[in-house]
Amino acid sequence: MKFIENMLESSNMNPTVVNVLSNVLMIVFIAIVAIIANFLTKKIVIKIISQIVRKNKFQWDDILFERKVFHRLSHFVPAIIIYSFAETFPAYEDWIQKGAVTYIIIISLLMMNNVFNAINDIYQTYDISKVRPIKGYLQVIEIVAVTLGIILIIANLIGKSPLLLLSGIGALSAVFMLVFKDSLLGLVAGIQLTSNDMVRVGDWIEMPKYGADGDIIDISLNTVKVQNWDKTIVTIPSYALISDSFKNWRGMQNSGGRRIKRSVFIDSSSISFCTAEMMEKFKYIHYLSDYIVERENEIAEYNRRNDVDRSNRVNGRALTNIGVFRAYIDNYLKHHPGINQDMTLMVRQLAPTEHGLPLEIYCFTNDIRWAVYESIQGDIFDHIFAVAPEFGLQIFQSPSGSDLRALIEETKKEEEMTRELGH
Repeated sequence: MKFIENMLESSNMNPTVVNVLSNVLMIVFIAIVAIIANFLTKKIVIKIISQIVRKNKFQWDDILFERKVFHRLSHFVPAIIIYSFAETFPAYEDWIQKGAVTYIIIISLLMMNNVFNAINDIYQTYDISKVRPIKGYLQVIEIVAVTLGIILIIANLIGKSPLLLLSGIGALSAVFMLVFKDSLLGLVAGIQLTSNDMVRVGDWIEMPKYGADGDIIDISLNTVKVQNWDKTIVTIPSYALISDSFKNWRGMQNSGGRRIKRSVFIDSSSISFCTAEMMEKFKYIHYLSDYIVERENEIAEYNRRNDVDRSNRVNGRALTNIGVFRAYIDNYLKHHPGINQDMTLMVRQLAPTEHGLPLEIYCFTNDIRWAVYESIQGDIFDHIFAVAPEFGLQIFQSPSGSDLRALIEETKKEEEMTRELGH
């Protein structure tokens, strides 16, 4: 500044003009120096760091570079230069230094945000990140750091000690509790969710209250994001997973089997005892031949031992078409390549209803993929519906409009035939 003033005074300028012009020139000089320093830092230093990062075998520094952590460092240089030249302007020295310090604090907070994002990205490269996510904890630390940064900025601008401001936070605790209610609830919920291993990224959950039915794609401090099967995304408050009930399908996914639990309704009027012709026919069914022979011998021995009169089919023991059908389905499932034979498998009758006798198939597929599961389930029930008539059984179906029309037409034909015979 002294050099510039001497140069201007030697040209016999007005002292006021010299003062103004020297200040302007000094500001321009400082701006040029700051811009050049920032440019050199970004183009040279950052380029050198980039080459070092790409050449080594570590992955964490690549993530730090992608998150532009090193790029934030270049912003410190202009602030330091401006702070150093503050004494050039004695009247404004204090405000210039405060502005530079405030800028440095803000850049530090922004850089800290990049660092936390990079830490989360690095952590997600490990498998444990799906079991123990840390994003919520990093967000809590970030909130605390931003709060402290704001206190430091205010303390710097008013020229007071930060400890003085910190001592007044106690009186504002109620306000902080109200403002950060969701964050505090989310923090507590996040700790409980993580410590109890209730949810992980990638888990399939169902929460009808919030319209959630899909995979968890993100767990943060305040929210859990679920991508539904229709590709919509539902955001659920973290504390809702603690206070409300939800279904986690992780157990099914880890078990290696997905449950089939569906009933076929048999028309009760089609249930009957097996005739000799039916028994002979059943012996040629691959999954029933051994069963029929074994059961025939067992029933014959029982009836002989108890001297049962078989002239009436009601007496003694006898096979029914529904019982043989149930045994057939059971053996069919035991030989099905898509059914997990190490898990529960049964075919059972439920209580009769107005729709007939429910015959429930309860088993597990050996593939948990949705499309494969539906394909296996569809194949099984296609076969059951197609094979039921071979056992003399009818699948119950409520009468439709076409059934009623056919019945009316048949009734009309019978009436016409009756009239014709009457004539």
